[in-house]
Amino acid sequence: MTRRWIALALTPGVGPRRLLRVLAAGAPDPETVAGVLGPDLAAAYRAVLRKGVAERLLEIAEQLGSRITGPWDTDYPKGLRHLPDPPAPLFLKGAPPPWENAVAIVGTRAASPWARGFASELAQTLAQAGVALVSGLARGIDAAAHKGVLEAGGLSVAVLGSALDRIYPPEHAPLAERSALVSEFPFGEGPRPENFPRRNRLIAALARAVVVVEAPERSGALITARHALELGREVLAVPGRPTDAKSRGANRLIRDGAAPLLEPGDLLLALGLAPPPTKATEPPAHLTPLHRTLKELGEALPDDLAARLGMPPGAVLAALAELELLGLAEALPGGRYRAVG
Repeated sequence: MTRRWIALALTPGVGPRRLLRVLAAGAPDPETVAGVLGPDLAAAYRAVLRKGVAERLLEIAEQLGSRITGPWDTDYPKGLRHLPDPPAPLFLKGAPPPWENAVAIVGTRAASPWARGFASELAQTLAQAGVALVSGLARGIDAAAHKGVLEAGGLSVAVLGSALDRIYPPEHAPLAERSALVSEFPFGEGPRPENFPRRNRLIAALARAVVVVEAPERSGALITARHALELGREVLAVPGRPTDAKSRGANRLIRDGAAPLLEPGDLLLALGLAPPPTKATEPPAHLTPLHRTLKELGEALPDDLAARLGMPPGAVLAALAELELLGLAEALPGGRYRAVG
């Protein structure tokens, strides 16, 4: 059955809209669909079937450990059905994530260090909350997000602007190996410029929200954001300096109504998710006597603490700095310290 559905999807003149329409009407099999579409398209369908195109695609898919699906299949991501031109056939590789709980993080390829770090941190936050990441495997923000979610043990979904067997850019093959892959392009097709805007609409459709991290005015990330808005998805953007050309697109999204995202926790709030529980940090055992002594004295100079505890002054200063970072000590004027808590 899959072979015949693929052949129908590849039949010239059928198209995704017409295919969806007859599927929605309850057509049970490709032959019935072809009959509904008329004698000319039915003949074209039988010609595609005879050529064995679908069989060859299925053979390649099996060799690559991938699979082929379409809107006739329960494996087909529901979000793609919202598109006016849903891809058929669709090529998948890897375990599918929970599509209803996926978020896209996108942005410029020429990303600033701060933006790459923030994208990675956002992706790690998604992983900790059990939310899958969707992005485009591109250099810059996409790669930082994929790396971040994978480092945190989360689910990474890469939507390609090329076929499953033509990973682009090639240096991101290790990321692709650890991600679920999605493509609408037939095996053997390389990365063409016109493929990437088409890919971006899939990113928007697969995600429940799209986050734009650093994007100039002419950016594929803004195409993704536009598709997301058309599909009724939530769009968030990370603000940047007004004078920074790389942030101008993201800043304009915020001006036009996108929600500003100031810290990773904002994303979980926007999704209606509780932040992951944080473990209470306890001071290291070797600092406990110092903290106890500080509490007894009220406040003290580091040299006095060193003499009282029999510790080197340098070690006491380092321990006080650590206590200060933990919120258990406070530096006072004159070089004195006091215990907190």
